[in-house]
Amino acid sequence: MKVLPDRHKIAEAQQSGQTLGRGMDFALVMLVFLGLGYALDRIFDTRPLFMIALVVFSVVGQFLKMYFEYSASMQHHEAERVAAQQRQPRYRTPEAPAEEPTPSVVDQYLQQNGSQS
Repeated sequence: MKVLPDRHKIAEAQQSGQTLGRGMDFALVMLVFLGLGYALDRIFDTRPLFMIALVVFSVVGQFLKMYFEYSASMQHHEAERVAAQQRQPRYRTPEAPAEEPTPSVVDQYLQQNGSQS
């Protein structure tokens, strides 16, 4: 009887939770910067200027954040892969016997008909 779920299902659940969190983070940060831009536009009477600038700033910042998180995650996975590869026993495959090269068409013809000089 299996009481605990397998690792694959746990990993999928964690990944979907992380993805949902990233999406919410992206949307909320953009809304906060949109609100700040709206407030600054009302204070300085420059209607779309601060809203557009701060939303673009937040989107660029979020994409940079995702890029650096992804890069760090890939470096971590690569280090794990290299460590796992080094832990595995190394064995040599048996070498295949050397094959004799196949004779060319000219050599085959000369062998069949004998060399006529």
